[in-house]
Amino acid sequence: MAAPRPLSRFWEWGKNIVCVGRNYADHAKEMQSAVPSEPLLFLKPSTAYVPDGSAILMPPYSRNLHHELELGVVMGRRSRAVPEAAAMDYVAGYALCLDMTARDVQDECKKKGLPWTLAKSFTTSCPVSAFVPKERIPDPHDLQLWLRVNGELRQEGETASMIFPIPYIISYVSKIMTLEEGDIILTGTPKGVGPVRENDEIQAGIRGVVSMRFTVEKPEY
Repeated sequence: MAAPRPLSRFWEWGKNIVCVGRNYADHAKEMQSAVPSEPLLFLKPSTAYVPDGSAILMPPYSRNLHHELELGVVMGRRSRAVPEAAAMDYVAGYALCLDMTARDVQDECKKKGLPWTLAKSFTTSCPVSAFVPKERIPDPHDLQLWLRVNGELRQEGETASMIFPIPYIISYVSKIMTLEEGDIILTGTPKGVGPVRENDEIQAGIRGVVSMRFTVEKPEY
């Protein structure tokens, strides 16, 4: 019998990374984008994961790599067409995440009406913190998120400002695609996204809960 897969290391075996775009009105405004009327979804591959303390590798085809700070929701069991009222029963815990974005590439994709895969789904584009069990966060809509680059505060936001709350997102996503144990949903970024460069140090946290640290490097190839 195979050994059980620990949720504390979900990034080693979780399959799906589902991301919600523009889920904070202030971020939509800073990107000069319309506030969505329903969740805007895109995906990252599991090879996008990079754990706390590791290096974020800059995609060689981009000259403008941005950080986007997000709360991640880790699923605890298989979820298909989950009612909104029961959605939180399927949550195992949380993680702080970065949706690293090749902004120049994304801008070109938008102009051409192309998917965002090149901008959002490269290797190491989803740095994650340690797993935080559900019991440690009684209300995920009452959290303060922060991010610093080389000690400078860049992003600070409250999950209470989400346009679409977590139960709604889980229900919405699970009616489109079946979610499995170990999958994660990134719930959008507050305002303050911005560029990082080689050798920058990114520190981020959920105030009073968890923190993480990464360096930005160029790949060897």
